[in-house]
Amino acid sequence: MTDKLPKVVKKRQKRKGRGYGSGKGGHTAGRGAKGQKARSKVGLLFEGIKTKKSFIKRLPLKRGKGKFKKTKKPLILKLSHLDLLPAGSKVNVEFLVKHGIVRKKDAEDYGIKILGDKGVKNSYTVEVPVSNSAAKLIEKAGGKVVKLPVSTHSSKKTKVNKK
Repeated sequence: MTDKLPKVVKKRQKRKGRGYGSGKGGHTAGRGAKGQKARSKVGLLFEGIKTKKSFIKRLPLKRGKGKFKKTKKPLILKLSHLDLLPAGSKVNVEFLVKHGIVRKKDAEDYGIKILGDKGVKNSYTVEVPVSNSAAKLIEKAGGKVVKLPVSTHSSKKTKVNKK
């Protein structure tokens, strides 16, 4: 009988906080005693004890409920990517989704904006928000730009309090 199983070399990982027999403490489980870092989750803005050089202190003061929320920016589409599309086509959100350049959900959530980089070879009718430089390059190639404002397409509408 020479067919033996190979010897297991990898050491088992310590399971923290599962009693004294687990190999890593039972009471505090390597977190020390008390304090914010000893709790279940460390807060997103926690930086330890420093306050003078703190990142939060250096940020401009924003007021209100959503002051730590990230603002939504539109998806960036380079002008050179339009050359992948057929010439003379009408470029809008549905057209870009159909050709697989952007995903439908992302386009609805964030919106799309075309930025100019190198230029475009074919002419297009663009119905998507574009930068000024991209608009010039599209018109230079014989295309047409329908000016649209950039929107974030947020699903929640803001309420206005009238007094």
